[in-house]
Amino acid sequence: MRPLAAFPLAERRRIRGVLTDIDETLTTSGRLTAAAYAALERLKEAGLLVVPVTGRPAGWCDHIARMWPVDAVVGENGAFYFRYDAAEQRLVKRFLVPEAGRFAGRCRLATLRDRILAEVPGAAVASDQPYREADLAIDYREDVTPLSGAAIDRIVALFAEAGATAKVSSIHVNGWFGHYDKLAMARLAFAECFAIDLDAEREAFVFIGDSPNDAPMFAHFPHSVGVANVVAFRDQIASLPAYVTKAPSGAGFAELAEALLATHGRV
Repeated sequence: MRPLAAFPLAERRRIRGVLTDIDETLTTSGRLTAAAYAALERLKEAGLLVVPVTGRPAGWCDHIARMWPVDAVVGENGAFYFRYDAAEQRLVKRFLVPEAGRFAGRCRLATLRDRILAEVPGAAVASDQPYREADLAIDYREDVTPLSGAAIDRIVALFAEAGATAKVSSIHVNGWFGHYDKLAMARLAFAECFAIDLDAEREAFVFIGDSPNDAPMFAHFPHSVGVANVVAFRDQIASLPAYVTKAPSGAGFAELAEALLATHGRV
């Protein structure tokens, strides 16, 4: 991971958009600061595409797509994308798995939830679970006393034993049935919403994140960025970002925004 200052100016000028994680990338200790939100807005006003790519639930993403200065949002680690169509004044929702499949998955996850809570003392169902459509979020440090690495590993193992995919974020272990991730849905969202091939044009976009569930995005984008707190997860991330900011969390996101805006005629 090189310092963000090593991101060449010529390559920054070619950036057309920013994909960003939310928890502890945009937020700071669980809060969205004015500086981070303003950075989002300034990027969009400068003409860059702005797309959060998060593990947070459908209920939150409905609000984000409607209310935030973003072009779309990918949620629940790739289960769907939402986009607000201002011209038609409606929210476009695109799920990878149809409702019947999501219902069946939720039933299986309910059984798995009970096993995880019984076998991993201190773990809890995430407070945002009621707003989820496709996955189960187990809280290991958001609203509970932080669990040990061994406990987190056990949660991941229990998901795997049940045949579920599991990803560790900065606060939750998310699990679901199905083969998708943040990158797969980001590809679909960009193709369907913006007619952009994220494989062919990956050098024109930046992804910024902070934790192990961001690894597919870090691996895909040559100009991937980690906020400074990514260093705490460096031994758990399969693919590290190309660059790292000086500041952590939301301040790190604002740092990236400044670096991009300086090359797009906005400071």
